[in-house]
Amino acid sequence: MDKHPINDLMGTVMGKLREMADVSTVIGESIVTPDGITIIPVSRVSMGYASGGSDFTGKNQKEGQASPFGGGAGGGVKIDPIAFVVIKEGQVRVMTIEPPAANTVDRLIDGAPELIDKIVAIVEKKTAEKKEKESQPSAE
Repeated sequence: MDKHPINDLMGTVMGKLREMADVSTVIGESIVTPDGITIIPVSRVSMGYASGGSDFTGKNQKEGQASPFGGGAGGGVKIDPIAFVVIKEGQVRVMTIEPPAANTVDRLIDGAPELIDKIVAIVEKKTAEKKEKESQPSAE
């Protein structure tokens, strides 16, 4: 089978996409801080690709002559940071990066732990004050 121009077109686009998103894009270069902490970025890579083309037959085309070709190809790469691997004193932790809350319900859910901590602190303070008051001798 003869080599078709679409093969070259697809090969070129795929080669460029491969250059943009290699393994070091997903697991980034490690960063070492002055105090010895190593940080390694981790990303999610998404790709999209499309190509197409058509051979055209001309009025004046001779028998056995290749048909004119028209085609196009394109692609894109999306890179989202999703986490950092942190290595400190032999301990390894993965710190995820979460997108910001998109709506009110998400914001409420995100803020719930902090709100509960504040309520608990207020209740504990009130309880401590009440016990302190009860333990003081009355001035009667």
